[in-house]
Amino acid sequence: VLTPAEPAQAEKTVAMLSSFAANMAPGAQTSVPMGYFQFCTEHPSDCGSAGSTGGKVALTEANFAQLRKVNDDINGRIQPLTDLEHYGEIERWTYPDDGFGDCEDYVLLKRRTLVDLGWPADTLLVTVVRDHKGDGHAVLTVVTDRGDLVLDNQEAAILLWHETGYRFVKRQAQQNTDSWVSLGDVLAPLSVGRN
Repeated sequence: VLTPAEPAQAEKTVAMLSSFAANMAPGAQTSVPMGYFQFCTEHPSDCGSAGSTGGKVALTEANFAQLRKVNDDINGRIQPLTDLEHYGEIERWTYPDDGFGDCEDYVLLKRRTLVDLGWPADTLLVTVVRDHKGDGHAVLTVVTDRGDLVLDNQEAAILLWHETGYRFVKRQAQQNTDSWVSLGDVLAPLSVGRN
């Protein structure tokens, strides 16, 4: 349920976004993160590319408010914990069902929640970036007609991708979400999962 101030904020934000529709330009196919590969082995029903259209969500005040609610809810109830501290493993992508997780776990839960709410899976793309410290980090990119939006556990606001200050490395391909495409950063491969 939105408070009286939230619809006004959503309307203002959607109006701001309408003046500049910036979507990322994906490049060539690239390697799939090992953590994602292992996640798909354990959760095959949450992977696959059936029905992918490569489209964009028409961003409205209502669905932007829904994005904010999901982002705020998951960021508020999941506590950051590295995979090493949590599982004794360097890298493990999974759902944070016990209330703890690192960045990709937040992303996977946000993606599943939005798909369950009716958002097209091929517009909700797991994305690997370098954060402000240069560390590997995962965010959820939402492909919309107003630009690619980023849902992040390190930032409360939902931002256009180019406003995050991150360097975008790779993400799921829209036409086949089990494949990944390069986003231009050619530095050494990343280990995702700081927090």
